[in-house]
Amino acid sequence: MSSRAPASPSPSSAPPSLAPLSVMPRGPLLPRGEGTVIVTGACGRLGKRLVRILHRERPVIGVDRRPFPDKPKDVVHEQVDIRRKKLKDVFRGERIEAVVHLGVMHDPRASQTEHHSWNVAGFQKLLEYVAHYRVPKLVVLSSANVYGPQPDNAQFLKEEAPLLGGARFSEIRDLIEVDMLAQGFFWKYAHTETVILRPVHILGSVHNAASNFLRLPTIPTLLGFDPMVQLVHESDVVRAIACALAPGKRGIYNIGGPEPLPLSHVVKLLGRPSIPVPYTLGKAIMKRLWSFRLTTFPAPELDHIRFVCMVDDGRARDELGYAPACSIEQTVRSVDTDV
Repeated sequence: MSSRAPASPSPSSAPPSLAPLSVMPRGPLLPRGEGTVIVTGACGRLGKRLVRILHRERPVIGVDRRPFPDKPKDVVHEQVDIRRKKLKDVFRGERIEAVVHLGVMHDPRASQTEHHSWNVAGFQKLLEYVAHYRVPKLVVLSSANVYGPQPDNAQFLKEEAPLLGGARFSEIRDLIEVDMLAQGFFWKYAHTETVILRPVHILGSVHNAASNFLRLPTIPTLLGFDPMVQLVHESDVVRAIACALAPGKRGIYNIGGPEPLPLSHVVKLLGRPSIPVPYTLGKAIMKRLWSFRLTTFPAPELDHIRFVCMVDDGRARDELGYAPACSIEQTVRSVDTDV
């Protein structure tokens, strides 16, 4: 089953595109430039992977309030909270050519106030500096989860589909707001090439809900439900970011992985036992475990193993020159091998 479809037209305000990139350049990942790339959230597992690739060709500043003891020697680490005015000094002191925003909080245990302050207020501050210093390129990592798993979803959702992820899962609302802020910035500041990437479930060494779920010793499933799922390896997400950083690229892009599989086949690839439970029982158990802080999965996460939420990534393939390099077997098994 293919998730590819003809690309949608680029926004009318977009500049003429350069020739599309190959699947993955064997030479430099980015066109050689004199400017610096800022990566927010640089100390996360995905951020570290990205920084270690980008610094080979560009000066890189990693922005993260966490320490970065194993950073490459030529990478500057600014241990800054993106909500603080000190972030402005990072932009003032360098010629910034691009900003890659990965610094989104996904901690389900954090309060809504903390989530909103970090994800929304912090991102608004970042956008202020990108606009003020006329940064040529902004890449924002969103998520295909903003569409939301729904019983009546189309088989493959395009970038124009409504963002309904917060309908049942309030914790995703901040991510939707970040996505919407980036869209508003796209139209208001045409001098910045803004790219919004919406990857499907990212697997690898990352500690997100999808990877943590597949690391469980016994994987729960819902009786009567076996949805098709799309998964992408974290290295392929880095590949997509590299493609998005090329001059002339702008717009919203779904980022898919290998061909989708039923959830039951994903479990079989891992060789783990699974236990099917009725939805009502599973929801009650999850709520109970959550209240006693015995799980990191809130009950609304069950919708991801209940309903379909797959995306059409044809636009990214056609316009960005992106294609995943990792097979479905590599992608699924990376939750164990890449930790």
